[in-house]
Amino acid sequence: MKFRFFKRFLILFLSFTLSIQYAISQRESISTESLKQHVYTLASEEFGGRPSGGDEEFLTINYIVEYLESLNFSSVQTDFFVFDTDIDYGENNSLNSGGKNFTFNKDYTVTSFSANKSLSSELYFCGYGFNILEPDFIWNDYYEASKIKGKWVMIFRGIPNDLPDTKKFEKYSSDQYKIRTAADMGAGGVILVSPEKFDEDDNLIKLRRNLGRVNIPVIHVKRSAANEILKKSNYSIEELDKIISSRNKPWSMLTKIKVNASTELRTVEGQSSNIVTYITGSDPVLRHQYIVIGAHYDHLGMGGPSTLSRVPDISAIHYGADDNASGVALLLEIAKYFKNQPIKPKRSLIFVAFGAEERGLLGSKFFVENPFTDLKNIVLMINLDMVGRLKPEKVLSIGGTGTFTTADSILNVVNKNFNFKLVLSPEGSGPSDHAPFYAKNIPVLFFSSGMHLDYHTPSDTPDKINYEGMKEIGDYLISVIKEIDKIRERPIFTEAGPSSKENSRHGGNLKVSLGIMPDIAATNIEGLRVEVATPGKPAHNAGMKNGDIIKSINGMPVKDIEEYMFRLSKLNPGEQIKVEVERENQRIELMIQL
Repeated sequence: MKFRFFKRFLILFLSFTLSIQYAISQRESISTESLKQHVYTLASEEFGGRPSGGDEEFLTINYIVEYLESLNFSSVQTDFFVFDTDIDYGENNSLNSGGKNFTFNKDYTVTSFSANKSLSSELYFCGYGFNILEPDFIWNDYYEASKIKGKWVMIFRGIPNDLPDTKKFEKYSSDQYKIRTAADMGAGGVILVSPEKFDEDDNLIKLRRNLGRVNIPVIHVKRSAANEILKKSNYSIEELDKIISSRNKPWSMLTKIKVNASTELRTVEGQSSNIVTYITGSDPVLRHQYIVIGAHYDHLGMGGPSTLSRVPDISAIHYGADDNASGVALLLEIAKYFKNQPIKPKRSLIFVAFGAEERGLLGSKFFVENPFTDLKNIVLMINLDMVGRLKPEKVLSIGGTGTFTTADSILNVVNKNFNFKLVLSPEGSGPSDHAPFYAKNIPVLFFSSGMHLDYHTPSDTPDKINYEGMKEIGDYLISVIKEIDKIRERPIFTEAGPSSKENSRHGGNLKVSLGIMPDIAATNIEGLRVEVATPGKPAHNAGMKNGDIIKSINGMPVKDIEEYMFRLSKLNPGEQIKVEVERENQRIELMIQL
């Protein structure tokens, strides 16, 4: 009897012990099924590619909020902010010449670059609108520059046909470059025309946001409208193009034809939100220090030329399974893990799902300017962006390892239990949501499983995600957070390597760099705000500081990121340049050696 009783007791004890061990194991690990559910939901057709400011964004916000509330977080905040989401045509657009009123969006349109202005003047034809002054090549369509001041100039799009070496024109041939050149030369307004070999169908240019505006009106006319305007000059568009090609040199003329036009574009505002919740730390002293764990939830919607889609001519849902449904899924499950722990970390944890990252890190910038707590209390920011494509080689990229002194050792010690092939990068900045924190002197870590061909295309779908790999990254990150939390001393911030390249999203191949991280999202200022002036680089060496607003380069205005890149494209290594910045409402001139 005693033996039977002992046997039953042993079975009950073992069952109880196994149930406790199971419960502990559940707390110690992330569920692949939960990760899969999040990604398949966020990257579904219903969520429409999660565009910032769109109706689908509110579906995303509701999904994240409801999930966090289901975990019994006591406070889940939605911090809304407004941003310029798009541009559209205003009501005051008109074009008249020779007594003829042309029809908007049939004969002509207003381009995305245009200022809202009216101009009545004579028309000057300026060929292809080049002002190329290379040591071995000169082509200047503005050789009579004094005659175009304040006038409408008509220029061809593209490159002259049938010339011996068209490659010399390529880097000067974009509409944007030509328009800024015309503005620099003193033109009062620009009329673009597409030669037949540039666009046989003669389609009018569509509006695209984020191209930057100039301070002059810019319109695009059909060839038929251009020929109507030029009728009294006795030249047609086709004849003018043949003259330039046959001469193999610039040819411009004052037409003495008057053009009257008004242009108006209006800004369309959108709304996005950061979703914020937290866990209070268990240590009475360290709970006043915070570790921020974040991931952006937005993506590109239907794509198109006004987004960062790598296939801009395709209108289709850009599902964004890896970018960044994967990061959000991991964020939610890490939040769940720590919420379920009976003993909380010593430090407090803030979990943030950022909005509008694809619009220029708007959500993370809003967070650091309107922080949940004093930024001095934030000891580390961990960013999860594209963590869903871990390959069999288990390569895991972690950026920001140079932003605090113990990062490398902690990451490598924890990795002994995981055997990732770690690719550690010291740089604290870059084109993702950790950058604004680094700019505020906060240590950062940026986790990613790497780039792939589906990035920013409709083929970034949930079926291609490695969910077991995501779980392993999540378990590793939990262990890293715990390891950091063991150390009572807060991570010591250090400057870490070069900032993100100035031309990462905007400039193409530049010959020079000032060594800054520009604030590409600051649309409410005239100039270019410097997010980070990297120590040891030309701008910092000359005295430029974080927060300076670049107003001009060599006396030429800088109104936005696009004009800044245009100015840089004209500079060469070894030059000394004069840069005017605004600092605390004062103008300061810096001499920068490139």
